[in-house]
Amino acid sequence: MSKQAEVEVKFGRDGLVPLIAQDADTGEVLTLAYMNEESLALTRSTGQIHYFSRSRQEIWKKGETSGNVQRVLQLRIDCDGDAMLALVEPAGPACHTGERTCFYRDLESGQVPELVSGEAMAALARTLAARSREKPEGSYTVKLLEEPELAAAKVLEEAEEVTRAVREESDDRVENEAADVLYHLAALLESRQISLFAVMEVLNGRRA
Repeated sequence: MSKQAEVEVKFGRDGLVPLIAQDADTGEVLTLAYMNEESLALTRSTGQIHYFSRSRQEIWKKGETSGNVQRVLQLRIDCDGDAMLALVEPAGPACHTGERTCFYRDLESGQVPELVSGEAMAALARTLAARSREKPEGSYTVKLLEEPELAAAKVLEEAEEVTRAVREESDDRVENEAADVLYHLAALLESRQISLFAVMEVLNGRRA
């Protein structure tokens, strides 16, 4: 982490600064916790998240007992300097309940909320990985994963269908055909054990 033109972190009267941990691959918000100067210094020197527990009044390394560490890829600070964001690579669930994120309940219902569009690709990637591990009988996805040539043929087929839909059909048809392309392309990548997010990194590298 570069220290050039370092921004001052404004700790509160209690000596703490709030920090949001976000999955660097998926963009999912994992947790909201706090740091003091020492835990921030430990985080920067080790490359792994260290929080300050307000209830126990002590520093704790995320994953020290569970193994669910959070490797820091980037630390960001907000415009006022009094809140931080850590882009992390999580080794397991962020929540002590075993849920992937601490924000797994809808405020109104208390149930697991419906996915929004920004969560779709991460959910698809996890589903494909699960199908690859568990191999449920009769699964079309498993068939694609085990037959890359079939998956490749379906990508070509669906790509032709979405281009035809753009020329001749409704927006709804375009959206559905585009979803088919993305699904089959993701399955093809998974069959090669290539992450969707590795492809997104390639796109990031092309922005210049």
